[in-house]
Parts: sequence; C-alpha cells; structure tokens
Amino acid sequence: VLREHLVPRGATLVELDMRTLTPEALCGELLTHGATALLLLLGHPDPAVPVVRAVRRDPRLGGILIGAPAGQPEFTEWATLLGAEGTAVPFLRYLPEHLGPLGTRVGTALRARLGEAPSFVAFEGYDTVTVLAEVLRSPRGDDPWADVAVQGTRGEIRFSRVPGIGVRQWAWAPVQVADRDPADPGRFRVLHAAGAPRVTVRPECG
Repeated sequence: VLREHLVPRGATLVELDMRTLTPEALCGELLTHGATALLLLLGHPDPAVPVVRAVRRDPRLGGILIGAPAGQPEFTEWATLLGAEGTAVPFLRYLPEHLGPLGTRVGTALRARLGEAPSFVAFEGYDTVTVLAEVLRSPRGDDPWADVAVQGTRGEIRFSRVPGIGVRQWAWAPVQVADRDPADPGRFRVLHAAGAPRVTVRPECG
C-alpha cells in the first residue's frame, strides 16, 4: 500500500528490518538513506519505544518525522515510557470529532471501569461485540455481512466492498490523525479528521 501510494508521487521507500537491527543501528540506516520520515510498523512497547527514544536522542536526526499508524501513542504506557520524546508522533485512530449519545454513555461506563478515559481501541472492541451479536442473532445468507447495519459507539456501522479488496469492511469509519501535544504530553492534537484539516485539542485517552 505504501509503495503504491508514495512511490508514484516521487517518494523513496526503504524497509528496515528491526529483527536484524538495534535501535542505534537503525539511526545509522536512516542517515545513510537520507530519510525524512520514519513509520513505526512495530510492536509496542518493544521495539517501538526504544526506537523512538534512540531517534529522538540522536542529534543528527533532529528533523525526521516519526509516525505510528497503528496508534501506539494513544496508550498511557507510551506517554509514561517516553514522556516528551513520545510527542509529535502522528497516528491513526478511528474516532469521530464528537461522540453521539451511545458513544458518550459507553465512554462514561468504560472510564468508570478503567479508571481513565478509554482509548479508541476500547470503542472498537465494544463495536466489534455489537456487530457480532447482530450477525449471530438471526440466520443470514451466504454473505452475512452484506445487510448488517448497527448503531455503534462511533456511528452507524455498515460493511461494503472496496474496489481491489476481497472482503467487506466498514469503509466509511471516522478517522483522525492525531498526536500528543509537545507542550503537554497528556493532551492530544487532532491534526486531520474526516477529510478536513484542523488542529484541536482534547483530554488524554489512556
């Protein structure tokens, strides 16, 4: 996917295997390739946290952008382990700009159970169980996902086929690009949402 979208736009994509590199050796590879951005497709906390720490502490890499598409910076452990070094790392999360009544109710219940604000993954988990319950509630045809329509915590969930992909998915889920605010690692900035660029701040989600 990265090659398909980045290379035609003039980008050079280099894959670095952390099974064979230390975080310090990775920094050397980034310099050798003249990298301007590093996408962390890595496990959390290891090796993602040591990699971020090594890159942030290498003065030769001060201008590099670090991104974490899987959303690791949303978790409290990320902020605890990295502090200010874990800020300004954009990541994807599937949340609307504002939760509806169901999302607000579920968020309140999850906060009471968890002792902190729930992450977007908690809402995903709730919605997954809701969808599965709907599919199992009544017999369906050969394509049980075709007519699913469920009100989830993040909006109505329907499944459709996207060209080039052989499975059904929630194609229009709300998406945000967010990061932790360098001025306050406990807060998030929403950099991009639902196709409209913006910068807003919301309280920490653990």
